[in-house]
Amino acid sequence: MIRRPKARAAARLAAVQALYQHDMEGTAIPALLHEFHQHRLGATIDGDEFEDADVPLFDDLVGGVAARREEIDARIAAKLAAGWSLDRLDKPMKSILRAGAYELIARPDVPTKTVISEYLDVADAFYDKREKGFVNGLLDALAKETRG
Repeated sequence: MIRRPKARAAARLAAVQALYQHDMEGTAIPALLHEFHQHRLGATIDGDEFEDADVPLFDDLVGGVAARREEIDARIAAKLAAGWSLDRLDKPMKSILRAGAYELIARPDVPTKTVISEYLDVADAFYDKREKGFVNGLLDALAKETRG
């Protein structure tokens, strides 16, 4: 039996990885979902065992970000400091922020604290403390605007 919180955390991490791959290679979303379903979620790759993920959440995050990317990017860009643009952020950071923003905007069933905490954990896999603080600040500001 998969523990749901662990499966949801794995879905979020995998979604960020899929969004990053989409950004880097331009892989079509249906092909990307298929690749992750068949070869990554719950798989063992090069000796690393990947957690079983909450597949419906993974699909919603990846598909939702792709479908609402323009809106999400505009909302993120509006929260960046003066003189900063989305283009200045590296691709992994954009993928983390997009997935977190999507969840805050489109998934009111998920508590704000959970969304922010989960994406801080994802950021921790890629970045140091300073970048984690950036993710926290941006998602918190977006949550206040979106959820009140």
